[in-house]
Amino acid sequence: MSLAVLKFGGTSVGDGAAIRQTAQIIRDAVTRWDHVVVVTSAMGKSADPRDTFKVTDLLLNAARSAAAGDSESYPRARRLLADKHHAAIEATIGNADERQRIGEEIDQLLSGFEMLCASVRVLGEVTPRALDAIAGLGERMAARILAGAIRSVGVMAEPLDATEFIITTDRYQSATPLMGPTRERTIARLMPLLQAGVTPVVTGFIGATLSGVPTTLGRGGSDYSASIVAAALNADEVYNYTDVDGVLTADPRIVPDARTIEVLTAQEMSELAYFGASVLHPMTIAPLVERNIPLRVKNTFNPTHPGTLIVHRSDLAPSDSVIKAVTAIKDVSMMTVSGGGLKGVPGIAGRTFMAVARTNTSVLMISQASAEQNICFVIPKAAAPSVVAELSAEFRQEMEHGEINPIETFDEASIITAVGMGISETPGVSGRVFSALGAQKINVFAIAQGSSECAISMIVAADRCDEAVRAVHALTKR
Repeated sequence: MSLAVLKFGGTSVGDGAAIRQTAQIIRDAVTRWDHVVVVTSAMGKSADPRDTFKVTDLLLNAARSAAAGDSESYPRARRLLADKHHAAIEATIGNADERQRIGEEIDQLLSGFEMLCASVRVLGEVTPRALDAIAGLGERMAARILAGAIRSVGVMAEPLDATEFIITTDRYQSATPLMGPTRERTIARLMPLLQAGVTPVVTGFIGATLSGVPTTLGRGGSDYSASIVAAALNADEVYNYTDVDGVLTADPRIVPDARTIEVLTAQEMSELAYFGASVLHPMTIAPLVERNIPLRVKNTFNPTHPGTLIVHRSDLAPSDSVIKAVTAIKDVSMMTVSGGGLKGVPGIAGRTFMAVARTNTSVLMISQASAEQNICFVIPKAAAPSVVAELSAEFRQEMEHGEINPIETFDEASIITAVGMGISETPGVSGRVFSALGAQKINVFAIAQGSSECAISMIVAADRCDEAVRAVHALTKR
C-alpha cells in the first residue's frame, strides 16, 4: 500500500484562495496514492498586500509584549487572528453548520491564547514552556480550517494535534523527537484513520513531552514534523509544498538567473539548509535517511512543475557541474582566539567552545591554523558581545600572562558556501572557487571544508557577500 506525506508551508495556507488551491492538490494526491497524510504550518502571509503578518510571529510578539506589561497588544492580536482565520473559513468551507463549528473551535483556541497572555502579563515573564504553548496555536487553527476545506472538495479528512503522538524532549523552543515512542503512537493514532479512508491533517511544528507538555521543534519545524511522521509510518515519499519551484542554485534576490536543481542528495540538501537555504528546516532530512525516503520540494502555486527531488544516493543525483548551489549567511561575526599559549596546550579548544556554549550560542563554522596558535569560529552577530565577555573571563589568567591575546572580532562578515557532491571527486575545485573570488578582488578571511567534502565555506566581508555569491554561482553553469 502506497503512502505519501504532504507538507504545506505558511504561504500555502496563507488565505482562503491558497487553502482552496492546497485542498485541490490534496484531492489529486488522494487519487494517486493509497494513503495520504497532510502536515500543515500556521497561516503565513498571503499574496494580498494588506496582509501584513504571519500568525506565529504575531502570537509570539503578543506574548512577549504581555510579559513586558503591555495589556493592549494581545487583545489586538486576537482580533487580527480572528479576522484572518474566520475570513479563511468563509472562503473555503461550503457547509454553513461546519463553518460555524470550526469558527467556534477557532474562537475557543483564541480565548485560550488571550488567557495565557493575561497570565504572562501578571507574572511579568514568559518562559520557554509558555512560549511553546502559545506558538503552536497557529498550526492548531490552520489544521482545523484545512481539514474543513479538504472535506469541502469531497475528501474525508480529520485534524489531529501532533501533541498526541510526536513525543519529544523537554527542550522547549527546540525539542528533539524521541523516535521510539513517536513511532508507536503515530502508527496507533494515524493508521486506523488511513485504513478507514480518512486523510489526517496533522499540526506541524509542535509535539509534547512524555508527560504531555506541549513543545515546539524550532522555527520552520513543520518540515521536520513531516519527516518525523513519514519515518514513523515508513512512507514512500514526502512532498514539501512551498512558494518556489524547488531548491534553487542560489537566492534569486542575489542571483536573478538562479535555476531549479532537478535532483540533490540528502547530504547536499543538509549542507544547503544548514548554511542558509531557507527552503527546508535543517533537520528535515535526518529522519528520512535511515528509511531511505525521498523528498520532493514543490510549488503550491505552480503544482505542475516537477520541483526538486532529494534522494539518498549520489548515483541518483547526477550533475553537469561540480558545484550545484551557493548559499549565504549574513549578519555573522568571526571570533579569533590566538596567542603563543595555544601551541600544543591540551584543552584550549575545549575551553573555548565550552565558554561559547555557556552563552547558548551556536557555532556556525570553525577554522584552526596549522600552527596551533589560532582558532577562529563564526557565530551570529547578535551573540558577539556575550561571547567575547565569556571568553575573556575564561582566559583571564592566560591573557594577564600574555599567553593568549585579547579576543579579536570581525563583525562585518558573511559566510558563503559552495555545495556539491562533485567537490569530493574533482581535483582543483577549491582553486576554481578562490580564482573566481580573486577575479572580483574579494578577500577570503577564513575557510572550512568538512570531512564529507560536500561543501566549502568561506568568510568574506559583509559588503562583498552578494558579489561573492554571484562569482561562485557562475561555476554552477560549467
